[in-house]
Amino acid sequence: MDDRYAVAGNPVEHSQSPFIHARFAERTGQSTVRYERLLCPIDQFAATVGRFAAEGGRGCNVTVPFKFEAHELAAHRSERAALAQAANVLRFDAGGWYADNTDGVGLVRDIEVNAGVALQGRRVLLIGAGGAAAGALGPLLQARPAELVLANRSLDKAEALVARHAGVAADNGVRLAAARLGDCGRAHDVVINASASSLQGAGVPVAAEVLAPHTLALDMMYGEAAHPFLAWAQQHGARGRDGLGMLVEQAAESFQVWRGVRPDTADVLAALRERLAAPPRPPAAA
Repeated sequence: MDDRYAVAGNPVEHSQSPFIHARFAERTGQSTVRYERLLCPIDQFAATVGRFAAEGGRGCNVTVPFKFEAHELAAHRSERAALAQAANVLRFDAGGWYADNTDGVGLVRDIEVNAGVALQGRRVLLIGAGGAAAGALGPLLQARPAELVLANRSLDKAEALVARHAGVAADNGVRLAAARLGDCGRAHDVVINASASSLQGAGVPVAAEVLAPHTLALDMMYGEAAHPFLAWAQQHGARGRDGLGMLVEQAAESFQVWRGVRPDTADVLAALRERLAAPPRPPAAA
């Protein structure tokens, strides 16, 4: 019998997770793994995921807009999920569902290993205070930047997230502050867009003064959604990076949560970039 997993969210039709996990299963010799997309109506996430589990599903990744809800559904949580109060991974254990958050560790690995930018001692700007930012903040702080500014349209949401992470920041010697989008500093070393602006087709939510010529500007989105942010970064002399590397790295962490082995990622990321760069195939003749 196949071991079924899925990416659960709304929308999910764009997700590259089935491709990624198929490659992971192939490379780790786990031929029983099957991974699919699970579209969840906005008000029926718990019911949809519960049905998938009852039908034999072993676990799922969770994407927008359900990461906070996924955290609440779990009977058991990892430390990083509990800190974020958001989950992007569920494992359907017999003794109660287990929630984890692999977004932040995937992001940090992509920045430091794939992009070659050490975070220790740097000045980091994190844009957004939703589920994506909540998952990223703890691991970013544990990478020991000198300073991290969390900027959001609603300052109170940013302040609440900062307050919850104050202990982690202190333990790692990081100056952590909340700010409004229009007043979040200048010339950061790393700028990370964790807001929904790219997904919604909105403009870049911060001024170009947050960038410097050396800045790594990373959008958690990928594909066409990330193009405006990447073009903006390049226009102002910064180094743009999309979220594909983060996607692959967090998926590898998810695979380990489910299967107990962490797949290699370099060739999968390269294959994914090639896949998305290729022009669409014409429809087959009737």
